[in-house]
Amino acid sequence: MLAAAQRLRRSGDFAAAVRGGRRAGRGALVVHLTTPKTDITTSTKLPEPAPTEENSVRAGFIVSKAVGGAVTRNTVRRRLRHLVRERLGELPPGSVLVVRALPAAADLPYTRLAADLDAALAAARAPKGRRHG
Repeated sequence: MLAAAQRLRRSGDFAAAVRGGRRAGRGALVVHLTTPKTDITTSTKLPEPAPTEENSVRAGFIVSKAVGGAVTRNTVRRRLRHLVRERLGELPPGSVLVVRALPAAADLPYTRLAADLDAALAAARAPKGRRHG
């Protein structure tokens, strides 16, 4: 279970993370990650403040009815919550993470769900590069 300070609850928080964050989809998951801003004038990252309730990493989950019935959705949400809790320490303080489960997430084993989450987080945290194609 995530601590109360680590959970997103308001729809405005979800909307801000989805609109303002970097999106990366891998397998049956899509993550939206909003990290603390960098100083635009010097292109360096601002110093990280000590973790408090206000700047702790927060996470939320979107599991729609397309994933399945209530039991299936809650199972997927519990698995994702457990996986995200283990990875919160890797994100910079003040980050906001929204994990959206696609319908295929209902049928995936736990290890595949973990691999998809790791790949999506790595892609969302990677520096922006030019797209070739």
